[in-house]
Amino acid sequence: MLHKSLVRRLDLITLQLFVAVFEEGTLTRAAAREAIAVSAASKRLMELEQVLGVSLFVRRAKGMDLTAAGETLLHHAQQMLFNVEKMGLELGEHSHGVRGYVRMLANLSAIIQFLPEDLRDFSELHPEVKTDLEERPSNGVVQGVLDGVADLGICSSDTDTKGLPRVVYRRDKLVVLMPADHPLAARKSLAFAETLGSDYVGLHSASSINMRTHAAAREAGQMLRLRIHVPGFDAMCRMVQANMGIGILPQKAFELFGRALGLHAVPLTDDWSDRSLILVVRDEAQLSPVSRLLFDYLSHSAGADR
Repeated sequence: MLHKSLVRRLDLITLQLFVAVFEEGTLTRAAAREAIAVSAASKRLMELEQVLGVSLFVRRAKGMDLTAAGETLLHHAQQMLFNVEKMGLELGEHSHGVRGYVRMLANLSAIIQFLPEDLRDFSELHPEVKTDLEERPSNGVVQGVLDGVADLGICSSDTDTKGLPRVVYRRDKLVVLMPADHPLAARKSLAFAETLGSDYVGLHSASSINMRTHAAAREAGQMLRLRIHVPGFDAMCRMVQANMGIGILPQKAFELFGRALGLHAVPLTDDWSDRSLILVVRDEAQLSPVSRLLFDYLSHSAGADR
């Protein structure tokens, strides 16, 4: 079968040459960059196409362009070369006392509000452990842990965790963000339905806050008047400051970004505004020793704001 043949016959040098041809545009420049004779480079590419059974480039007078098959290979080749480089860096650090890596996915709320201090304190206790943290929406966190992309994940508790073991990590409170002179700013608290007459600045469509506010608007029999999507809480605060609308964000995110901009926050009274962030793993019993260290650190006082 083709995939078994690839394992035996593909090599990293040829893949690196293939990527170089794409980036340089000609075989001559790519061969010079990779310090290989043009004839040897041409032979390698021809053998690669023979192994794969497809044409990877369209040869033109002024250069070489990828075919559709070439574009597919490019995506995988770049990822493979990146992973090899990353592997080398990680293995190299073991010679300097690093015991291991923990790969972690977390949603924006956890990264902005809690993880900076928690990971700092953990690193002070365990300087030999490195953490690779990536931000994803809550659904993406769950899928990444299921796929083995990460050892640990932190997401919103209202996310479908698809059977993954879970413990409470932290709790937060959602508030309505608005300019200080907004008509609702004098209120001490608000039901979400009372805000639906205003335009909204929303987070990106995959965020748990965005999905929850849209669901709450539908439950109230109305549509959320979304004026613009933004990628993060800092961008939301700037848009609200510019009178683009109001927004929903965690109280601590407001304290970090909104207060300094002269904005105002009013707590929501809806039950869903009192949220839990949860820690998920694929199989607690199969965690590596260093992943277990971080898991225990983050979950030992489950639900308490340290």
